Amino acid sequence: MNSIREDALYIADEAIKAVLPENAVVSALQSKKFEGNVVLVAIGKAAWRMAAAAKEVLGDRISRGVVITKYQHSLGKIKGLEVYEAGHPVPDENTLKATEIALELVKNLSEKDTVLFLVSGGGSALFESLREGVTLDDLADITQKLLNSGANIVEINTVRKHLSKVKGGGFARLVQPAKVFSLVLSDVLGDRLDSIASGPAYPDSSTSEEAINIVKKYGLNIPERIKRVLMLETPKTIDNVETKIIGSVGKVCEVAVKKAEELGYKATILTTTLDCEAKEAGAFLAAIAREISDFNSTFKRPCAIVLGGETVVHVKGSGKGGRNQELALSAAKGIKGLKGVAILSVGTDGTDGPTDAAGGIVDGTTVVRLKEKGLDIDSFLDNNDAYHALQAIGDLIVTGPTGTNVNDLILMLVR
Repeated sequence: MNSIREDALYIADEAIKAVLPENAVVSALQSKKFEGNVVLVAIGKAAWRMAAAAKEVLGDRISRGVVITKYQHSLGKIKGLEVYEAGHPVPDENTLKATEIALELVKNLSEKDTVLFLVSGGGSALFESLREGVTLDDLADITQKLLNSGANIVEINTVRKHLSKVKGGGFARLVQPAKVFSLVLSDVLGDRLDSIASGPAYPDSSTSEEAINIVKKYGLNIPERIKRVLMLETPKTIDNVETKIIGSVGKVCEVAVKKAEELGYKATILTTTLDCEAKEAGAFLAAIAREISDFNSTFKRPCAIVLGGETVVHVKGSGKGGRNQELALSAAKGIKGLKGVAILSVGTDGTDGPTDAAGGIVDGTTVVRLKEKGLDIDSFLDNNDAYHALQAIGDLIVTGPTGTNVNDLILMLVR
């Protein structure tokens, strides 16, 4: 019989495999007919794999194309396409250069032509053309301030859309009269199409007033010239776009349940829209684990509790980590000494915060093993330094880039 940690890692791995983009892209394109030229634009952490799959199906029907993905997420050349890597989560000069090349490729298209637009998480940072008066330094500063303040992805994207020429429906407007056929891997809770990658090809439901209010909510100090740009409105109607969502965190959770049940666990999806503080989520899961361990009530052992979503970290310390690592370390504190419990939290894209880890896996021995090394869990939590705590005892999960990105998977097993 596998250990409970082995079970958790197997379930997570199988669930993530289910939303790798290749099969979903192939399925979506096999019966699709295109009239004129097809120009491919792929953006996001999964852009390379999505583009490679599209090229495999359509071949020379794709006349030209650009792929823009995160550093170290390209897997090499794709015949007939230009592949670029750029900054994430904060855009950089390569973001702007690659986006301008993409915009040049989609100029002067006819109404018979189609832009095959492949979108995955990370697209907000990787696809950007700024409105006049906004510099890259301005955008980087505001994005970092929002991240550090604990703003959620919808709030961050609302602000970025109003500083951009391509976000919030702007890209679809720029390619008119050509059509856009958009395939989307969702990394946004509730699969809001105007929020995924900041909705470059979808009518924007957010307003200038909301963007200004988010800046006020988090007390951001920004120049007046930026405030004036934020007051410019985004497109509210678009009529040249067809969109299909081909993967989401809901799918990940469904497969996790299936795989857990195959291993003999009674599995339940608790939520697919988790969006609280990472530390609070970890403490909450630990409380559920204690309830099950002590009383075997509500969720009967052996059980699997599955959650999807995207927590936030309010950065106060100077340590290294990400939301999944912080959630796991926080949970470890609450399950200290419990036997037959494992809690895993992992980013489906294989990266968690500015680290090489995808997340962490903890059990009832995590705190004890830290203590044996002379390490205090509270010190690491207070300093937002979950990476080094988990690394010291082998509780990091390191997968490398997976090629997909549909939020986070959180899994608790109790035997």
